Amino acid sequence: MHASSTLAIPEHAAVPRHLAIIMDGNGRWATQRFLPRTAGHVRGVQTVRRVVEVCGRRGVRYLTLFAFSSENWRRPQEEVSLLMRLFVQTLEKEVDKLNAQGVCLHVVGDLTAFEPRLQELIRAAEARTAANDALHLTICANYGGRWDILQATRRMLQARPELANDPQAINETALAPYLSMAYAPEPDLFIRTGGEQRISNFLIWQLAYTELYFTDRYWPDFNARDIDAAFEWYRTRERRFGRTSEQLASSA
Repeated sequence: MHASSTLAIPEHAAVPRHLAIIMDGNGRWATQRFLPRTAGHVRGVQTVRRVVEVCGRRGVRYLTLFAFSSENWRRPQEEVSLLMRLFVQTLEKEVDKLNAQGVCLHVVGDLTAFEPRLQELIRAAEARTAANDALHLTICANYGGRWDILQATRRMLQARPELANDPQAINETALAPYLSMAYAPEPDLFIRTGGEQRISNFLIWQLAYTELYFTDRYWPDFNARDIDAAFEWYRTRERRFGRTSEQLASSA
């Protein structure tokens, strides 16, 4: 179990150990090119493949991608259906490549909303890559940060019903093992493409001390140079975790 950044000072280095990304701008990328929005999502899958490879080469150990939020069901039905088909096709085509690269795949979110075929592919892909440790790739699908906290609370109380009668015993240490990404350290760097500057219900608990980086680049155009620019910006950040600059200087 990795320590919470509000309870202990986490390990950090020049390269983010954990990178989290909201992959935004697929639809607008397509619209600017007079293409259907779905064409942007198809192109975005290629960017995922590229980013996974670059992060592996740069030494990132955990990469988390926000693929489909719990609010994305509100989108047009045609677009939602295309996204579900893309998810199936990507799992069918990419798992062998991920496994060969030493990537361990995790899919987190409320997966019960997906059709049985997709759920089976997810379980099979996770099992196939479970022993890998070069890069932990997490796909957040039908995920929301508030959902994550609520489901963790329910699971904690189911596992430890005595806490319902002793609320003072409920703390971060008690809740943390039930969060959907308990296997990963908190993100060091968050990137959102597409120009928006909000976290949109993504990893609300985990982003408490994450550095937030926003770029106007649409996700289909995001590339290695953009990752390197974000990492260069990250290296300029003074990660204090509640301490003063003077304390950092004296401990260096």
